[in-house]
Amino acid sequence: MSDRGTETREKLVETALRLFRDEGFQPTTMRRIAKEAGVSLGNAYYYFASKDELVHELYLVIQRDHRDRVLPLLREGGSLEENLRTVLHSGLDVMAPYHGFGGTFLQSALPTTSRSSPFSVESTDARAMAIDLMRDVLVASRQKTPPSLEKQLPALLWLAYLGVTLHWVTDSSPEQTRTRALIDGLSPVVAKAVKLARLPVARGIVGDVAKLMANIGVREGVTTR
Repeated sequence: MSDRGTETREKLVETALRLFRDEGFQPTTMRRIAKEAGVSLGNAYYYFASKDELVHELYLVIQRDHRDRVLPLLREGGSLEENLRTVLHSGLDVMAPYHGFGGTFLQSALPTTSRSSPFSVESTDARAMAIDLMRDVLVASRQKTPPSLEKQLPALLWLAYLGVTLHWVTDSSPEQTRTRALIDGLSPVVAKAVKLARLPVARGIVGDVAKLMANIGVREGVTTR
């Protein structure tokens, strides 16, 4: 892609995300995005076939911003509880500007057949970045990962993050304080569960979880890298 083409594409992404934040997802049309970006509608469609494709750009922007924000905050040798709490709260900080249209967007993203789903093939890059960030959390933390869960645990933590995000989307409390409280309560529970997973008595359950994650990944075609 030429420098001019790259510049036009970035301008469309920047404009779309601003309109999503300020006016919501549904009211924002490709025509409006093109007009605000100063390009023709045909040119806008050349780079992005629909708003859904711009949603994937939003995923990527959020994941990049999340990673840039949280990596300096992770404490090497810190507890898993502490570092997990940090990454989850930072995720909400990054997503905060988009809370206004979260409910509308959720309706289109929930079906796993939707291109906007976090489990879709189109979301592979953003999903991989999010899972890699959870892997960084585990590496930074002093708590050891059970060998049988070493591959699956980052994806499991990402699924927990998705659950927190779902709660955040529907949270109408001021500044989503209920979701913040959920994170503070969830982080120690997850850390304790990981610690217990190292005990011999839990090995059977841990093995079952690992197999379940592997089977789901194969059946759904989800790449967790």
